[in-house]
Amino acid sequence: MNDKSKNKLLLVLGLMAFLANGDNYAAAPLIINISRDLNLTVSTAAVSVTAYMLSFGVFTLFFGPLSDRFGKVKIINIAAMGTAIFSMLGALSFNFSSLVFFRAMNGAFGAGIFPVTMALVGQSFDAQHRHKALGKVMGLMFLGGATATAIGGTLAYLGSWRLVYLAYGVGELILAIVMLKVLERDKPTVDHFNLVKAYSGPLRNFKFMRLVLTIFFVGFSVFGSFTYSGKLIQELTGYNLLIVGLMLSLFGVGTVFGGRIAPKLKQKLKNSFLATAGAIGSVSLFILSSVHQPVLLGLSLFGFGVAFIFLQSTLVASAQEHLPTMRGTAMSLASFNMFVGGAVGTSINGRIMETLGAAQIFHNAAYIIFAAGLAAAFFEARSN
Repeated sequence: MNDKSKNKLLLVLGLMAFLANGDNYAAAPLIINISRDLNLTVSTAAVSVTAYMLSFGVFTLFFGPLSDRFGKVKIINIAAMGTAIFSMLGALSFNFSSLVFFRAMNGAFGAGIFPVTMALVGQSFDAQHRHKALGKVMGLMFLGGATATAIGGTLAYLGSWRLVYLAYGVGELILAIVMLKVLERDKPTVDHFNLVKAYSGPLRNFKFMRLVLTIFFVGFSVFGSFTYSGKLIQELTGYNLLIVGLMLSLFGVGTVFGGRIAPKLKQKLKNSFLATAGAIGSVSLFILSSVHQPVLLGLSLFGFGVAFIFLQSTLVASAQEHLPTMRGTAMSLASFNMFVGGAVGTSINGRIMETLGAAQIFHNAAYIIFAAGLAAAFFEARSN
């Protein structure tokens, strides 16, 4: 694959990640309106986020090995079409059950986009350029998540939360059709599909498993708390959904900025890079949970995004290096831990919010992300 084809690959996959992740993150400012429209409590409406993440985590275990067997581009094309359809159907949700079902199906097909995209990028670039390429795609992915809060807040403020899911679904459908024509089919990397055999080796790889288990706690502290960030910002500032969505977009700006500087900073800091990421995330979350000034809240969201992309892009690249011929399977286990961690965090934090308030969620997450950063730094150093 020449440089032009690689750049095209990064652009198309990055745009799909932008839309699909935006589809997921849009829930942060929408939860309040969804709960009112469907006569639900905020924590009950947040079950739709848990359903998305849990479904994503479970189904990613299938899509990874399938991509190794049948080709990653083929799986991505199918998944992109499916997530587009169920995103549009999500706009038609009429009660709690339909909302959870459509979001769960959206998450199931999303499981064939995120991890397989990372695996395809990983196998398309050599070790020297892999971290930077992954950072670019992940930067677009989480910029999509952050702008979703601005887009979602704006559409919900001007019209309805339903327009958000419809708009993302239409965008995903258009891009899915483009991907069918643009992406070059890759060759399978394994000869047979055997789910038990696919995971038996990785599960026995101690160095690999301790890395991906660390990702569980990154997902718990990041995804499990960000769902309630819109509620927290609104409580602290009293701003409407439009302003809240714009403020939350600073998280995504932080992921894009962090993705750009991560490779060079990692070279300078070496084994202390991940510990530094955990510290940045911890300080940001402590500030987010304890201040009311909009400027400080914005800076903390930006730092939160920087810390997340530092941790996630490094752990993903390291996980793939442990299984170079099974990158799809490696990403499945990594994504399983990330999104199941997020689902568990969202569920637990919903109860914490009802009893102790939204600020306590971010206070707790500050400790968890710091511990995850230290553990990741230790495991990374022992792997070298």
